Amino acid sequence: MRLLHTSDWHLGRSFHRESLHDAQHAFLDHLVEVVRSEGVDAVLVAGDVYDRALPGLEAVALFDDVLHRLADLGVPTVFISGNHDSARRLGVGAGLIGRAGIHLRTDPGECAEPVLLADEHGPVAVYGLPYLEPTLVRERFGLAKGGHAAVLGAAMDQVRADLAARPSGTRAVVLAHAFVTGGAPSDSERDIAVGGVASVPASVFDGVHYAALGHLHGCQTLAPHLRYSGSPLAYSFSEVKQRKTMWLVDLAADGSVTAERVPCPEPRRLATLRGTLDALLTEEGYAEHEQSWVQATLTDAARPSEPMERLRRRFPHTLQLLFDPERSEAEPSQSYAARVSGRGDLEIAEGFLRHVRPGAEPEPDELGWLREGFEHVRETTDRKADLPR
Repeated sequence: MRLLHTSDWHLGRSFHRESLHDAQHAFLDHLVEVVRSEGVDAVLVAGDVYDRALPGLEAVALFDDVLHRLADLGVPTVFISGNHDSARRLGVGAGLIGRAGIHLRTDPGECAEPVLLADEHGPVAVYGLPYLEPTLVRERFGLAKGGHAAVLGAAMDQVRADLAARPSGTRAVVLAHAFVTGGAPSDSERDIAVGGVASVPASVFDGVHYAALGHLHGCQTLAPHLRYSGSPLAYSFSEVKQRKTMWLVDLAADGSVTAERVPCPEPRRLATLRGTLDALLTEEGYAEHEQSWVQATLTDAARPSEPMERLRRRFPHTLQLLFDPERSEAEPSQSYAARVSGRGDLEIAEGFLRHVRPGAEPEPDELGWLREGFEHVRETTDRKADLPR
């Protein structure tokens, strides 16, 4: 059986305020074409369909469109809700939609109720485990306490019990949205540690033939049967080196897995550039990034004037500007508390100006304004202290 594993669409998300609607539309077009051209038997979407619990209308329209297109192909598709999704909203109409071969698994109570598929080698049971927030689902699994590992372990115990009651040779596939130990995170995933320790051991998925994971945005293999597809688009500059793909998974008659990566369309390259403003604007080596989405870190000792405007003349898609002045080894590396110890308010303020503008002394007018400000604060404080209580 050929499976297409994807996750973390985050429909409705932007990239540093840059709309990704067209890029997400292009990805969904690509997904439908891969399903058609590669002879996919079932599509697995491992959570975070939307970027937020209340998605915008454009995001909902994208989801509605791809549901119709997948249903028209007659290819069964299984979705689970992720930690960004509203499980109740995503699951609306699940029973009715299921008749069209689109299976929405958003209810923790349905973890052991698989979508049953079959090929020439026999049955395949696909179990959809939605994101399980420990504080909300412990009681449903009969747990008095416990974090992510405990609730996911309890859900998998139900899966294994159901599988044991099925005909011998039934192959098992699980969709889950979790942070599995050994996975490499990015900056763009929402922390799920609120319900306890975030990670769960890979062993929690023992007993199944393939686990289609979602949550981490980098495509990665933890074991031949345990993989993250990653997000189809980059959602942070920490993903600059990631190749965005889906997994095309072939499940053999004995349950063994072979998989290959299917590249996703790239709307625009990412680039993280570092150097002085003059170097970024003049050096030929940066020419290849002129049409990329750019994160620029300026190392100038003194902050240049209008840096973003000047950068965008060469790199029109500069989205993030950071400052990390290069300092000499002779400059102190003490903590802030140690550096200001024993100094007065005015001296600390003057030091702050020098810190944010290395190499530039405060102007006489600036010093005058600071003195006036501190004197006004002292006078106001003194007057309040003299008032009767």
